[in-house]
Amino acid sequence: MGLVERFFRAAAPLSRRGVARGPVEDELFDDAFQRKLEHLALVSKRAFTGAMKAERRTKKIGSGVEFADHRAYAPGDDFRYLDWNAYQRFDRLLVKLFEEEEDLAIYFIVDNSRSMGFGAEGPKSGLKLRYAKQLAAALAYVGLANLDRISIVTATDEITGRMEPTRNKRRIFRVFEFLRRTEANGDTDLGAALRTFAAQHKRRGLAVLISDLYDPAGFEQGINVLRYNHFEPFVLHVVDAKDARPELKGDLVLYDCETGDEREVTVTDKVLARYTEAYEKYLARVQRFCVKKQVSYFQADVSVPFDDLILRVFRRGGFLR
Repeated sequence: MGLVERFFRAAAPLSRRGVARGPVEDELFDDAFQRKLEHLALVSKRAFTGAMKAERRTKKIGSGVEFADHRAYAPGDDFRYLDWNAYQRFDRLLVKLFEEEEDLAIYFIVDNSRSMGFGAEGPKSGLKLRYAKQLAAALAYVGLANLDRISIVTATDEITGRMEPTRNKRRIFRVFEFLRRTEANGDTDLGAALRTFAAQHKRRGLAVLISDLYDPAGFEQGINVLRYNHFEPFVLHVVDAKDARPELKGDLVLYDCETGDEREVTVTDKVLARYTEAYEKYLARVQRFCVKKQVSYFQADVSVPFDDLILRVFRRGGFLR
């Protein structure tokens, strides 16, 4: 675990545990939010029509109309798919195989560990978790509006919740209800959680990981689990400027928001400068890793309105590619 992970996990909730209450949870998906979703859906339809729409489909070998390959005839195969031209040329019975289109499966994996809930009095209303919920709901609506099949899971060091796959944008209220019930609780181990996720979801597709990536075992493990199991990872890295420049000074008792461990520290300007430098290096490390592994990556700064962030994703060609 690097300096940033150690510092943040220790420094997040301070000994002064009283913090301002966040907005009421019921306001998370209000009428204004829903109007923004409809706008995003319209933008996505303009962005992903034509050739792009075809690329959004996954393909398997089946009974479609586009020829894919041959295989040797086996007793019981349908005679209608025998390639008689190939038989005349090679004196072999070969069966035609075709590509069959499927709806794209989109999984939204929302990190709901305690570090995501930091910054609020109640367990639901931590700023980063609220932002993650809004991003998940907005992108889920875009997927539903584009006739894809979406599912949502929540993860800490295990899979803590799962919304069954659904289609049709009228099902967005199921998404709202699932996310409203999601609370920040538990330690972070995305590698362990996503191994369970991969075992539970045999149908591969786009896996959108929404997390602050504060994982003691290393953020790489969770992303690699998705890669190695043939999902297409898409990382939305939830960041908060307060993590980079915490307002700490003097002799403090800090505690780990996930494990409860406590530590007495003396925070000086020099210590904070070193931490800020380490934090910037940490962000750069995450970006380098995703570029090297060809993983779609976007920083999701909580200070940016969720719809502006998603429009940036669209402009860069991310999501529903």
